[in-house]
Amino acid sequence: MSPTVGNDRPTHSADGGDVRALLTNVSARSSSRAELWTSFLAATGLARVAEVGVWKGDFAAALLAGCPAIDTYLMIDPWRHLDDWNKPANVATDTFETIRQEAMAKTDFAASRRRVMRGTTLEVVDTIDDGSLDFAYIDGDHTLRGIITDLIAMRPKIRAGGFLGGDDFCPSVWQHGPAYEPTLVCPAAVHVALAMRATIFALPFNQFLIAMPNGERGAGGFVDLGGRYGALDLASQVRPPHAGARARLRGALAALRRRAGRPRG
Repeated sequence: MSPTVGNDRPTHSADGGDVRALLTNVSARSSSRAELWTSFLAATGLARVAEVGVWKGDFAAALLAGCPAIDTYLMIDPWRHLDDWNKPANVATDTFETIRQEAMAKTDFAASRRRVMRGTTLEVVDTIDDGSLDFAYIDGDHTLRGIITDLIAMRPKIRAGGFLGGDDFCPSVWQHGPAYEPTLVCPAAVHVALAMRATIFALPFNQFLIAMPNGERGAGGFVDLGGRYGALDLASQVRPPHAGARARLRGALAALRRRAGRPRG
């Protein structure tokens, strides 16, 4: 697979104030995440876009239809069962194949502008030139491992002044209940953005946008445009076992060790 050609023509970039004003405006006018992002990309004229986690292709189809300025759309998804991913969308591989075919059918109208990259982020990211993308949308593995991997892997692919956005920026880590691995897009994306000296915006519909620095080193920041996010600690959501329960567990383990060490006879 040949590398993605770098983006050598000028594209829109804006300082933090302009981005905030634009996001405030499109957030107020949007009734869905697809409408929000279509409005944002149409207003900024971003041309080279990647989506990590395509699923059935509805989001890709909406952006490709609503944003004619997009000339390259990378569709990144393994479309296969992953043994180490404990999330509801991790269906059987044959089901994933049906889902992939649905995504292809929904985006066939823009076949000349799409590039299908079947694989996990780490399996395909090295075929994308650094600095070649205006915008990447992260909607893949929302576990702590997944969001950290996707943001760090895709960061070098975004040009200065470009954007990283994504889905499932949920106020609660228990998006799918205790039977599944917690969703840690929030607060992990905030911490990664601040480490990048970038500004991250919390948006309606559990969305986020990281505005990458444009050649100037700043402090970064977290801007909650919806007022839904309070403290970003995990202690309020993930409490350790009660002290009494820990003591009982230690006692039970000690008793087991003592019994295991007794001679037989």
